Parts: sequence; C-alpha cells; structure tokens
Amino acid sequence: MFKATPNQLIRETSPYLLQHAYNPVHWYPWGDEALQKAFIEQKPILVSIGYAACHWCHVMERESFENEETASFMNAHFVNIKIDREERPDLDHIYMDALQAMNGSGGWPLNVFLTPEGKPFYGGTYFPPVRAYNRESWTEVLQGIQQAWQNRRDEIHAQAENLTSHLQKSNAFGISAPTEENIFTRESLAAIAREMLKNADTQWGGFGNAPKFPQTGTINYLLRYYHFTKNEEALSQALLSLNKMAQGGIYDQIGGGFARYSTDTEWLAPHFEKMLYDNALLISVYSEAYQLTKNENYRHVIADTIAFVERELMSEEGGFYAALDADSEGVEGKFYTWSEQEIDELLGEQASLFKEIYNVQSEGNWEHTTILWLPVSIEEYCQRNGLEVQTVQPQLQRCRQLLFEKRKSRIRPLLDDKIILGWNALFNKALSKAFAAIGEEAYRTLAIRNMNFLWSTFQNAAGNFHHTYKQEARYPAFLEDLAFFADALLHLQEVTGNTDWLLKAEEVVNVLIRDFSDEQSPFFFYTPSHQTDVIVRKKEVYDGALPSGNSVMAGVLHRLSLLLDRPDWGLKSQQMVKIVGNAIKRYPTSFGNWACTIQEITLGTNEITLIGSDAACSLLALLQAYIPHRVLMSSIRTDDRFPMLRNKTTDSLSSIWLCRNFTCQPPVSTLADLLRLIEKEYGNNS
Repeated sequence: MFKATPNQLIRETSPYLLQHAYNPVHWYPWGDEALQKAFIEQKPILVSIGYAACHWCHVMERESFENEETASFMNAHFVNIKIDREERPDLDHIYMDALQAMNGSGGWPLNVFLTPEGKPFYGGTYFPPVRAYNRESWTEVLQGIQQAWQNRRDEIHAQAENLTSHLQKSNAFGISAPTEENIFTRESLAAIAREMLKNADTQWGGFGNAPKFPQTGTINYLLRYYHFTKNEEALSQALLSLNKMAQGGIYDQIGGGFARYSTDTEWLAPHFEKMLYDNALLISVYSEAYQLTKNENYRHVIADTIAFVERELMSEEGGFYAALDADSEGVEGKFYTWSEQEIDELLGEQASLFKEIYNVQSEGNWEHTTILWLPVSIEEYCQRNGLEVQTVQPQLQRCRQLLFEKRKSRIRPLLDDKIILGWNALFNKALSKAFAAIGEEAYRTLAIRNMNFLWSTFQNAAGNFHHTYKQEARYPAFLEDLAFFADALLHLQEVTGNTDWLLKAEEVVNVLIRDFSDEQSPFFFYTPSHQTDVIVRKKEVYDGALPSGNSVMAGVLHRLSLLLDRPDWGLKSQQMVKIVGNAIKRYPTSFGNWACTIQEITLGTNEITLIGSDAACSLLALLQAYIPHRVLMSSIRTDDRFPMLRNKTTDSLSSIWLCRNFTCQPPVSTLADLLRLIEKEYGNNS
C-alpha cells in the first residue's frame, strides 16, 4: 500500500500531475525548487513526461510509480520531476528530440535522465516492472543509471554535453538557405500532389501504414488541388480518407467526435483518447469537403463532432477542455465498446440489422469486445441488400440513441480539464469554418463567446499571453498558441465582418514578432525571448499531429499582408516557405500545412470585399461557396483603415469586389458573377 502523504505535485492544477500527487515517488513539478535541489545535491534528474489521456503513462504509474520499493530507490538517488507535456510542450519537444537522437524513436511516457544542469544523457519510453517486450525493467534502468553516475560521472557529463550540442546544431534540421529555384510554380504543386499520392492507402484511405493519423493538412491540400486542377485522383484520395475515417472506429459512432489515431490500417481500432485539437482539425477539413461536395454525411460528422465537444469538453465560462482519457475503470476503450449481448438486450428486434451494419460479432472485433464501425458505408450496404437508405437511416438513428442513453450510465473516462490557448484557437477556427460551410448560427455565436473568453482570460496586464488556464492562467504562451490564435481571429473576422478581430490578430502578430523572432532567419522560435528555463530555443517546422507554429505563421503573415497592406509581412512569409520548399516537395505528408501555403502563394489569393447596406445578409451565401484561397472583408460602409474597404462605393444594396495581384475588377452584384470572375482570373494566370 503506498503512502497517503502527497508529494509536491499536490499544489499543481494539471489533472495529469495531480494523478501522481499521491505516488510514493517524491515528484516535483518542473521549476527552480527541483532544479536547485538537483544542483545542490549533485543528483541526476529523472524527468518523466506524459499527459492525462495517455494509456501507457497510466500503466507505468500503476506498475512502477505506485510501487514502494521502486519509489524508495528513485527518491534516494534521483530528483524526480513530472511534466504534463500539454502544459510544457517546449520541454517535451526538447527532451523528445534528445530521446530520438539516442534511440531513433520516441513516445510517451517519456522518461529521460538529465545532469543536475538539465542536460540529457539517457532516456526511453515505457519500461515494464520486470524485463519484458525485449525491454529492460524499470528497476534495471534505475540501477544502471545510479551506478554509472557513481562510477563514470565524467563520461555522463561528456555524453550530455555532446547531446546538448547536437540538439543546438540540429535545431535547424531540414532548413537550408533558399535556393535560386522558384518553388512557387504549378509544377511544384503537381510534384507535391504526386508525392502525397505515392503514400496513399487507396483501399482504406489515409497515408502510410499503421498507426494511421488523420493528416488533415495533406487532405486539405488534395481537396484544393482538385478544385484548381480537376485532378480526380487527388479528390478521390481525399474523400476516401474522410469517408473511411467517418465510418471507422476512430470516429465515435454513438456520440460523435474522433479519437487520436488508429492502430490499424482500416481505422477500426483507435487509441481511444479524444483530444480537442484533433477534433478541431477534422471539423475544419470536413467543412471544406462539405463546401466542395455538399455530401450530407460530412454535414452530420461536423454537427455531431461539435455537439460532442460542447457536451463533453466545454466549460461554463466558454472555454474548451483539453481531452478525454482513453481508459475508464482502468481499461482502455471500456466506455466506448460493446458486447453482442448488450446490443441484443438494448435493441431487441432492431438488433439484427444494426449488428450486421456495425460489425457486431459474438466474439467481438477487438480484444473480445466490439468497436462499432462501418466496414462499408450505410449507402453501400443498402444498395447491396436492396434496402432504401431513407428507411434504414432513421432506424439506425433510433438504435444509436438507445445506445447513447445506455452509455450515459457507464463510468466515464477522466476529463483533462485544463484549457489550452492554442487548442481553443484551433477549435474556434473550426467553428468559423463550420459556420461558413453549413450556416448554423449557433456555431458563429459559440465562436464569438469562446474568443471573448480567450481574450479576457489569457492576456495579462502587460499585454502578454499565457498558454494554459485552470483556476488561473499559467506559463508563457508558445509560438503555436499565438499562431493558432491569430489564425482563428482572421477566420472570425471573415464570418462576422467585425474588424475588431482583425486588429486583435495584428496585435497578436506584433507580440510574436517582438518576442519570438530569430535574427538569423525568417522563422520564429517556439519559446519567447523572456523564457529562460530551457537549454535550447527550438524552431519547429514539421507539421505533425498539429501544424507547426511556423507553417501557420507563414499563412497568417501572407493573409495579413493583404488585409493590412503589409508587404514586409508578405515577403517574410515567402522567405519562410522558400527555405523549407525542397523539403516540402520531397516529404509533403510531413509538411501538409506548409504545402497549402505554397499552393496559395503560387495560385494567388482572392481579395474579396462585400460592401453595402445588405452586406450582412449576403455574407452567408458567399461564405458557403468553396473559395479556398481568399481573404474576405464585409461591411456596410467604407473604412479607410483597411485597404480592402477603401474607395469601394456601391449604388446597390451590396456589391462584391474582387482584387488579385494589385488589380481590382469592376464590382459585381451576385455570387455567381463573382465565381465566374474568379474562374476567369485563375484561367488568366494558368
């Protein structure tokens, strides 16, 4: 039985850290107290990094960190620090890079050993309590490090210095000086699309092998590429990916919302944690797909996913929580899976059809239980079996509702109830894009409410921003927080016509340029200049589960250069893209968001102004049209503060102006006329 006395984590607000507050390990949060203790006592530091929704983090806690004997050894020989990677992604990035340099792979839990100066020298991910899975036991690792520290300390310091030097030198990995090659060509765009499609799974959608992540940036690029080129292969792969994810177990068929990733190629078995950011990115890409195709299935996915977030991840103040755990009652996926007996008892006569469509089997389809999914779409199933979709869909909806009501009585997964600025900004943008696609006023209203909450909660009196909030706002905001924030503000300006949001976006970007700029390159550091507790100021460029802050900033600067007449920001955006251009062409699925910005700069941005007394009424129809590369302003009158609202008078209730490349066309009065103009302009530049 482990001690009931709390450790230093009891004063924290992070659910992940609080989970460990009663471990017998004398955990500290990252901070001066722990770092000074290590330096004074000359003990190595163990940094253990995870997050509340991490399954293997929970496993290692139960097996090792709650074990009295193991904890006693850790306490005697190490200063032990627990970090929530979502609170301190900067530290997570640094030590994950160190682990990958040592081992060639990474993951969570991330366990890394540091010298008392904070420099890494050894690490790994999950370690079992006894030797298993071809891994050393955690006890063996601890004993080996302790003995090496006692007997070969000079070697450890040398290794730590070499590794830290490597991290500093490789901070610009993948970035080189721009070549003379013009990256902004249609051939570059075609090469990017070809490379993406080489990695496509043409049977089940997505890109690459299992585990499979949604890769929304890649899908966005292919949707837009089809729009401009009519390349059917690009469209087919993008829609196949969206369809198969929506049919898969990665999507909660009962309650809506997406899990983080699939462990198999078919999207059947997810890693069950639900993260706010994944759902935000997926809502955004399904919104674009709906604008392009008007496929009603996409509308349902958007609506049900937003409903899930409102129901399960929304605070009373209007913020959105970070995540739901994968586990409940100590079992991964227990909240979401079903037995055939449960289905039969709940659905009665309707069970047979439901089980056949959703792949419910007596032996289960995953670890002796059933994940609901659609091996084929409902439409295809009906076609094969001579059934009417209009008859079957209402039946299935009634069945899903019965299961949903039953599921409410289950023990729920843990809620990670911290509110992260960047993730909220991603979801805010998703609400704006969903409103633009579907026209549901509640989405715009919710976006405005959330943005007001973010602006009032995360900014301090000095005008700086924080990263996370729970009871109080904490930690300086990181690059991705502010990049996503500025991007969300630009989208909110578009769907509201309120220029205050545009001015706030400018304010956020000015903070970024002041505190995050790199004098040696056009890129931005991940951490602000006034943050001093990291051994390396990293510059992130890869688009992973989240788009990189630098790739988002390249797009934001490009659009703000047009909206605010800031050609210097446009030039900076182009410089950023040029430097990573060759890497984007060679590895576009690792640079999906960057690829979208190359595409926009190459093909040009439509500067659309809607002006006149009836502008607000005309705005929704314009928003619903699929015009992927655009900046949009709408107003009842001219406004000399903004170049797009200057010198644009109208004699009618509303006029639509289109400008491209410093040239404006005569105003038109209908959306159809605007779309014809855009098509003509695009053709002229082909």
